[in-house]
Amino acid sequence: MKILLTGATGYIGQRLLPLLAEAGHDIICLVRDPRRFALPETLPEALHPHVSVVKGDLLRPKTLAAVPTDIDVAYYLVHSMSGGNEDFFQQEQQSAQHFTDYLNTTTARQVIYLSGIANDHDLSVHLRSRRAVENVLSAATTARLTVLRASIIIGSGSASFEIIRDLVEKLPVMVTPRWLNSRCQPIGIRDIMFYLTNVLDNPACFGRAFDVGGPDVLTYREMLLGLAAERGYKRWIVTVPVLTPRLSSWWLYLVTSTTFSLAQSLVESLKNDTICDPKNSISAVIPHTCMDYRAALALAFQRIEQNEVVSSWSDALSSGVMRQNYMDAIQIPKNGMFFDRQLMPFTRPVAEVLDNIWRIGGERGWYKTDWLWRIRGLMDKAVGGVGLRRGRRSPSRLRAGDPLDFWRVLVADKAGRRLLLYAEMKLPGEAWLQFRILDQPDGSHAVEQLAAYRPRGLAGRLYWYSVLPFHGIIFKGMVKNLVEYRESAAPPTHQPELAQS
Repeated sequence: MKILLTGATGYIGQRLLPLLAEAGHDIICLVRDPRRFALPETLPEALHPHVSVVKGDLLRPKTLAAVPTDIDVAYYLVHSMSGGNEDFFQQEQQSAQHFTDYLNTTTARQVIYLSGIANDHDLSVHLRSRRAVENVLSAATTARLTVLRASIIIGSGSASFEIIRDLVEKLPVMVTPRWLNSRCQPIGIRDIMFYLTNVLDNPACFGRAFDVGGPDVLTYREMLLGLAAERGYKRWIVTVPVLTPRLSSWWLYLVTSTTFSLAQSLVESLKNDTICDPKNSISAVIPHTCMDYRAALALAFQRIEQNEVVSSWSDALSSGVMRQNYMDAIQIPKNGMFFDRQLMPFTRPVAEVLDNIWRIGGERGWYKTDWLWRIRGLMDKAVGGVGLRRGRRSPSRLRAGDPLDFWRVLVADKAGRRLLLYAEMKLPGEAWLQFRILDQPDGSHAVEQLAAYRPRGLAGRLYWYSVLPFHGIIFKGMVKNLVEYRESAAPPTHQPELAQS
């Protein structure tokens, strides 16, 4: 079959793509910026010819003119948790309407949408938006809609899992709002993938909506304590009535790796119970036994320990403050810039130094004065930025588009020995950090570390000069330690964060 996959760079899309290709389908990935798209590492090279990419923006219907119309099935995996107002609500409906208009020009016989369980009263903006999107997609004239409605998805890299993990691992005692008593029906990412692939071109699923969930109905408090038990932690939870939704959002944002807009959206949605309605059960159509909550947790941690996290919620641009066309910054400008260039010759094998570059950030740290990097991360959090807690998807692998603490990877060219990062922190300007291994005239090698900054107005220039005294401490020591670092001994100033499993 020929399948159109939207949201191919998102958490669900990156995991679904290899499954569809392995099943023998031809997949067209609709993305806003093809430069951000990278084939999943889990996709065998022999299947790469089955995947093609087309550029299109669902908020700009004219850009969809180049999208093929001879498709059989479409997956609509476009979600946004980056806003909680009526503008966000309207944008989601506009995207769905433009996609429906496109579907009406195609040969598609089915469209599959992953939505949220919304059986409660007084729904949050996001859950109301999910239902409204369902209504828009159901109006397609030839493509029959299949909806899978899920509650909390548990899997390595999922936003829900990472937030729960952050809370449990960082806080022995938690003072929490009342929404911790709301109930949900968590489901493992593996089970979501099972349903997404088994409803595909299944006539029994055409024109129907199903609630999908695991066997456990839990409060969020029970989920936190369940993860603590899985990791062998003792945790105490105190629920107080004085934490308003806004205060709860700030609390979640400051304690975990989430952004404030995502925290705000989650807190608003958590007031609703998200439990499967037996009338909407999928079991009669597609019999399947889902993993329980503890089993889904165990599998997620297994993937993390094996460095097999395929995708992360932070892969999405809404996990930060980056503009959608950030790949336009792939070339560092030359005019109106401030630079800090360090060059460090070395004699050890190039592969070892390159590996150190590729492992920068996250648990490894930044090779020099990590405490200053953490302070900068806290400052970023205080003004609504992403901070350092997003870490990185994999401790050893990088690809274009990956988040890396408060940076975004623009270029990860290991063969060309070049790594280019673009700042996603709050700044009065734009910042790049580039690492290259250069061949020297005498046949030796050197690491070039280039920090580049383009100020915006007077505030931008004042910012550069205010941090200039720290550059001599940070950047010189950083490139030296990066070259000298060996697994058996961490850089002398590196103080690791709380252990990450």
